[in-house]
Amino acid sequence: MEKVMDCNSILMAAVLFSLLCLWTTTEGDLIVNITYLETAISKGAVCLDGSAPAFHFDPGTGSGIYSWLIHLQGGGWCETISNCQYRALTDLSSKNMQNISYFTGVLSSDPQLNPDFYNWNRVKVKYCDGSSYTGDIEEVDPDTNLHFRGARIFEAIMEYFLGQGMIYAQNAILSGTSAGGLGAIIHCDKFRLFLPLTARVKCISDAGFFVDLETISGEPLIEEMYKRVVALHGSAKNLPLSCTALSSDPNLCFFPQYVARHICTPLFIVNSAYDSWQINNSLVPRVADPDDEWTYCKKDINVCSPSQIQTLQDFRLTFLEALNELGPSTSRGYFISSCHSHHGIEIQNYWSSKNSPTLDNKTIAEAVGDWFFDRSGFQEVYCPYLCGKFCQ
Repeated sequence: MEKVMDCNSILMAAVLFSLLCLWTTTEGDLIVNITYLETAISKGAVCLDGSAPAFHFDPGTGSGIYSWLIHLQGGGWCETISNCQYRALTDLSSKNMQNISYFTGVLSSDPQLNPDFYNWNRVKVKYCDGSSYTGDIEEVDPDTNLHFRGARIFEAIMEYFLGQGMIYAQNAILSGTSAGGLGAIIHCDKFRLFLPLTARVKCISDAGFFVDLETISGEPLIEEMYKRVVALHGSAKNLPLSCTALSSDPNLCFFPQYVARHICTPLFIVNSAYDSWQINNSLVPRVADPDDEWTYCKKDINVCSPSQIQTLQDFRLTFLEALNELGPSTSRGYFISSCHSHHGIEIQNYWSSKNSPTLDNKTIAEAVGDWFFDRSGFQEVYCPYLCGKFCQ
């Protein structure tokens, strides 16, 4: 029997991650209401269930009025009709989205917690397509009413904010977390083309550097899943031509390690070399662990057996090899931690706080800020576990 990834488990992990962002908020966090972009419907730029896309927007102030940060929400992918139908019933569809968002981390309006970007125009784009904002199929099956239009959503959101003043941007960032981080890589050069030539434009991928690897039982399940996502959503035509034109298999351009090397716009990668999502779903999915030998290890790296630790060290090396395959670049930055996590730069304790991971005596906020404003480059990697043992 063909082995497939447990899609519902992946989707549940995505929903739990979105809840984590709410659970880690504090009383002083900025609450931003949702906006539904109803005008996008006439363009066919709709969520899986045909509803309008949505975003949260906090306008810039003072010196930040001509600076923009567009952040793409993450939340996994759907690869089959049934999985997408299930997804369309969750809060990853605009009919069921939470009406508020807490802006923390890179979206925070507190100059003490987010000194470089606190007064920018900050946008959080809600994720409701299941393809990292790449799908575009015109036909809609009346039996399912599923719409695969992620790429249209991205363009509709960009066009809307260009009309709100982004066309005059002096500084701009396209960022994203997890599946949104992958979307930020894929759309990075396209984002650059929307903006003035004189603007400083860069991209940030957070927890979105998903590597092409086999499970512990030797199956390429993540590669097979990505191929199904690309086929179902019609994504191939929206992947960067700079990658697909040179690849014998355009589906591989859904992987950051193959597409990011062709991205011309400066890119900063924030990721863990022990990314818990990739360990739990790409390396040790449930189907590859029928005896549940990895159940506790996947929850807490500190209880892993010596042989399991060695497997995770091998994963780290695979991750770093994929990163190195991007080739040298003075414009690229990266902050690679050893936390056993799939954190987001929207989480304040990860982005900038007294408990944040640091490299070269810098938090992620400091490293990204210095890189964006060309104060200094940043390309640093944590030492291997036991480093990161006490990550918050």
